[in-house]
Amino acid sequence: MEKNEILKINKTYWDTNADLWFGTTALPEYGVKFVTEEDLHLFGDVSGKKLLEICCGSGHSLKYHADRNAAELWGLDISHKQIENADSYLKEHGYTAKFICAPMEAEAGIPTEYFDFVYSIYGIGWTTDLLGTFKKIASYLKKDGIFIFSWHHTLNYCVAWSCTERKDIIENDMLVFNKSYFDEAYFSMPVDGSEIILCNRKISTYINALAEAGFVVEQMIEQTDDETMKSVGDNSSKTKKAKMLPISFCFKARKL
Repeated sequence: MEKNEILKINKTYWDTNADLWFGTTALPEYGVKFVTEEDLHLFGDVSGKKLLEICCGSGHSLKYHADRNAAELWGLDISHKQIENADSYLKEHGYTAKFICAPMEAEAGIPTEYFDFVYSIYGIGWTTDLLGTFKKIASYLKKDGIFIFSWHHTLNYCVAWSCTERKDIIENDMLVFNKSYFDEAYFSMPVDGSEIILCNRKISTYINALAEAGFVVEQMIEQTDDETMKSVGDNSSKTKKAKMLPISFCFKARKL
């Protein structure tokens, strides 16, 4: 499938369903059943800093930084409905941001060597050009600027529960690979009566693209939150899975 067609399908989904995701997976959260910014302190003090969010969604992560005295906030998103929601949400709380409605892969008129932080909370995996996107993000950052992003962990899409009749398997189920870790082909996924198009990239793909774009990785986190790990009596498949493998991951990288 052509990249433009993938972007069109995904944009249509978000323009149609933005309200369903209002306020989900936003700072201080980095992902599902995952350690938070309150645990990790990846941003540190953002007072007086300029920040750009890639795939800004409903604006909740931008508000998180506005509450912490960020000097300037920008948001980029492919969906005009997401931009509308984010703009309204920030204004309701007395804040403003500069918004651009465009794909992250596009030349969008974003200033170069301008930002202290560029970040994306569960958004970067939507790109159809990972290396190109990382190179653009590097160009937006000042020297020694920080890029932080989180996404679904690769293993999460590769491993699923499978029932078995063996009596020595606890609760008659186990985790099995249902997809190759090495398969980075695009796939269609039905969601909310519509569809989205994604691919499942290897962790090494992210690391190598960061290096080629001029970043050095300072931290990679793939840790389930303590509450989930210590939970007792929660036998939901997602909780059991999160105790055995990471559902999400997060990178912090510095521009050289």
